[in-house]
Amino acid sequence: MSARDTALSALIACRRQNAWSDGALRELIRRDRLDQRDAALAARLCYGVLQNRILLNHWIEGFLKVSLPQLQPVVLDILRLAVYQLRFMDKVPDSAAVNEAVNQTKRLANARAAGFVNGVLRNMLRNPDRLSLPQELWIRYSHPEELVELLRGNVGEEKLERLLACHNSAPNACLQINTLRTDSETVRKLLAEEGIGSEPHPWLPGCLVLQSGSPERTRAYRDGLYYVQDPAARLAVLAAGLEPGMKVLDCCAAPGGKSFAAALAMKDEGWITACDLHPHKIPLIEKGVERLGFGSIRALSRDAGEHFPEWDGAFDAVLADVPCSGLGVIRKKPDIRYKDLNQLQALPALQSRILDNQSAYVRPGGVLLYSTCTILRRENEEIVSAFLEAHPDYSAEGFSLPGVLQAPDGMLTLLPCDHGTDGFFIAKLRKSKAPG
Repeated sequence: MSARDTALSALIACRRQNAWSDGALRELIRRDRLDQRDAALAARLCYGVLQNRILLNHWIEGFLKVSLPQLQPVVLDILRLAVYQLRFMDKVPDSAAVNEAVNQTKRLANARAAGFVNGVLRNMLRNPDRLSLPQELWIRYSHPEELVELLRGNVGEEKLERLLACHNSAPNACLQINTLRTDSETVRKLLAEEGIGSEPHPWLPGCLVLQSGSPERTRAYRDGLYYVQDPAARLAVLAAGLEPGMKVLDCCAAPGGKSFAAALAMKDEGWITACDLHPHKIPLIEKGVERLGFGSIRALSRDAGEHFPEWDGAFDAVLADVPCSGLGVIRKKPDIRYKDLNQLQALPALQSRILDNQSAYVRPGGVLLYSTCTILRRENEEIVSAFLEAHPDYSAEGFSLPGVLQAPDGMLTLLPCDHGTDGFFIAKLRKSKAPG
């Protein structure tokens, strides 16, 4: 199976089954037994098409005598894949992109459509001037118009285009070093022995930025010397100010990254309860705990919105990384941009309910850390402001983080175009001490 076929299969799965591209791609790469080089090519092709789908449609439509919906869906998938290679991948010969598209059409669509695909692509090559970038931002950067307006209202006109462009970039994986077992330089050397390049993160200690290779296919990973996590999520845990011996609740924990970061911050001394609503995700957390060798974490299946009276006032810190629209991770999950925005309207009510419920579990004087991987104020600042108004026993507490990040009012929004992280929101809330 070729990388192009695997990428096409992933695109078809996303369309037919409404699958998330990262999960579908991971499963198909494993099914097709691709080596690291072909796996990387399949990922670039799949994500590249998703990142540029509206733009690719715009170009393709300019060479058709029919409308896009009249095309057989798999033929359109094949055309998008080919046009992406022609326009965005300089190292792929034009002839290879066209020939493979024709071949895929014969095998996976129908033989009669192969001539049509060949004609469209050859016509594009003869008329490159008709493949210029349009002025409309939503087409140029392949974000639905409604989403562009939503983002404009949250980041402002000055940052909008930089943010949209950043969403179409390919971030390198970040490795959080298990400092209880090793250090960054040792891991760098071990990765280099496997032909994998990495560099220290420019401002986050104990973090490496991967330059090549798959982070989960190394011996160092299997030996529990690091886990994969965006710096923004690590920063959220650092903002909580955790110390050895604390009792900590991570209420929406899967797949476990924040619990792992908490264990490192606490030197694996204390008690961390990692919960998730979905029982099938608990083994994912437990597998990571075992691989990394942490003894302070126990994983449980719990609904973050359901109240458990036995936990009232029981924790020094509660980490509430709540379900959200995910619009801060479009770089890594490009298909999020095509979500029906109407389906996101109910999220603030759920987020408020979880935050309100989790606040009861914090002991007097303890910390409630609220975070999301979105940049929408209605899911971030507005949720926290409403919570503080309804809970006078809580107040926002300022914090400082690596990278000269300051949050004097206790709230911080990270943007990929400004900070090189996921789009992320962090709020640190301190519960007042008991009277007397």
